[in-house]
Amino acid sequence: MSESTDAQAKSGFDLGQGPGRLLVWLYGVFTVAAASRSVVQMILDFGRAPLAYALSAAAAVVYAFITYSLVRGGESARKAALVCCAAELAGVLTVGTWTLVAPSAFPDATVWSDYGMGYLFIPVILPVTAMIWLRRSER
Repeated sequence: MSESTDAQAKSGFDLGQGPGRLLVWLYGVFTVAAASRSVVQMILDFGRAPLAYALSAAAAVVYAFITYSLVRGGESARKAALVCCAAELAGVLTVGTWTLVAPSAFPDATVWSDYGMGYLFIPVILPVTAMIWLRRSER
């Protein structure tokens, strides 16, 4: 067995197989989308909806960290990604509920508004899918 195969077997976390590549790709796309959206909104009209724009920026940071953890691989990165995915899901559920209960607090949408409806509900589906995959890759 080669060293890289040995390391992958020990970590139980190989992005080369299964949904790992798709998760990295989706989280990468969401990192760019959320970061771009928040930067443009903050530059052009921050005073209109500062909470919404700051939450979109926070989502971008969460997505970037998960992407980094998935690419890095290894057991500690897997655990960090799992915790971050749980935090992401909590954020999506909290912000999604908040936007429905108090829509006046959000004059403009965030990535997580209405549970990610503007993004085809991927923001609520993605962390659940990632957590399932990360738990299954646990050794």
